[in-house]
Amino acid sequence: MQSPTEQVLVLGATGYVGGRLVPRLLEAGYRVRAASRSTAKLKSRGWAQHPNVEIMAVDVLDLASLEHALQGCQAAFYLVHSMGPSGRASQDFAETDRKAAVNMAAAAEQVGLQRIIYLSGLGEDSPSLSKHLQSRSEVGRILQAGKTLVTILRAAMIIGSGSASFEILRYLVDRLPIMITPKWLNTPCQPIAIRNVLTYLAGCLACPETAGHIYDIGGPDILTYRQLMDIYAEEAGLGKRWIIPVPFFTPRLSSYWIHLVTPVSASIARPLAEGLRNPVVCGEHGIQALIPQDLLPVRQAIRLALDNIVRQSVESHWTDAGYLPPEETPFPGDPGWAGGAIFQDRRTVRLQGSTEQLWNAIMRIGGATGWYYGNWLWRLRGALDKLFGGVGHRRGRRNPQNLAPGDALDFWRVLNVEPPHRLRLLAEMKLPGLALLEFNLTQQPGGACEFSQTAWFAPRGLGGMLYWYAVLPVHHFIFNGMLRGIVRASHLEITHP
Repeated sequence: MQSPTEQVLVLGATGYVGGRLVPRLLEAGYRVRAASRSTAKLKSRGWAQHPNVEIMAVDVLDLASLEHALQGCQAAFYLVHSMGPSGRASQDFAETDRKAAVNMAAAAEQVGLQRIIYLSGLGEDSPSLSKHLQSRSEVGRILQAGKTLVTILRAAMIIGSGSASFEILRYLVDRLPIMITPKWLNTPCQPIAIRNVLTYLAGCLACPETAGHIYDIGGPDILTYRQLMDIYAEEAGLGKRWIIPVPFFTPRLSSYWIHLVTPVSASIARPLAEGLRNPVVCGEHGIQALIPQDLLPVRQAIRLALDNIVRQSVESHWTDAGYLPPEETPFPGDPGWAGGAIFQDRRTVRLQGSTEQLWNAIMRIGGATGWYYGNWLWRLRGALDKLFGGVGHRRGRRNPQNLAPGDALDFWRVLNVEPPHRLRLLAEMKLPGLALLEFNLTQQPGGACEFSQTAWFAPRGLGGMLYWYAVLPVHHFIFNGMLRGIVRASHLEITHP
């Protein structure tokens, strides 16, 4: 076990890999400074109260913010990229990542950081390399150009419950017994299990020989994506999948298809789909001698991922990443945000019972439980959102019982949770404005409970205002039905409408 005097910064601690790396570093005895733009999300993690963890808000596009976060740290894990999970990714993620990497190299040099450990992507530099993999490679070169020693681990597809690549594989195979696919389905790849990735990342800290070097990391199997689909179908207990590759299926078409069939948005699916046309196989294996471990075969990695999903024990998820606005933004009390127009649909009832009874029903909302009324209408709204490039309704929820700030909830994002009094959701569907849905519970004298449900909408321009009035009649049925459905699920009775 390492001495707790060594402090390590994890940039991107709310992401899929970062969220799993932090607890492993804590177990190894490091003091960890977990950083991201959204401290509310970090504070909701199970490891947030660990005595050796410090939570810090950091914006990698702000040099001063980075320098402050690096103060007192001996090493930093750089697990940052700009492909957002909400469908609102940067229009040029490569440029954003370039600026962030320049800042990181400069900040590390300024504070005298000893090491940077960066997780990149496999793929040989060439004009045909996808934009996503080119960007990953460029970030590594920028970090190396500074004076700080950089360790770069290059991985292909990461297999684990909740990873974007695995979710694409899972939903495509689960939902499509017959698939028309691009030619890249026969491209070779060398996937690696998430637990092996984490062992390599944490192992680099304890192995000074890795400083200043680049290593390819992969599992023991080299397969085509078609073979991956066949193995997944067998492990999931599905029948044979008929796969028909065609030459005209471009990465753009592939990303749209992935967007419609899976919960992964087109903004993420397209860079990933473009990367699948490039062979991603380890060119060297030097790290295996320095950090020996049992590398999981693909079949076993898929089996473990499916087991975690069935047991509802998904430690982190691709939807965890991304920016969460400050809890106070943007409503109520800021009519100037929308030029003076803030619309509100508020419904309040009084019940005889405790807030805890009602809270339990509210915390189960969405996902498999549904929205307590008109679920087919919610699914229809999600389907329309998908067609227009939004996140859709398929993201569900990671945990069936609990919600935390930053969690994806169908086409909402959890903004704030105050048990057993308030839940605030931020809409991530395509809208001509900004929308919030809020549930408030207040215990009253005599054992009564007041339950209010409020929808806020700040329109953008005339289109937003027309949208609000167009959906207002539907809101009357949906929101009224949802409120009463929550009450029924809590087994309480309304005493005053």
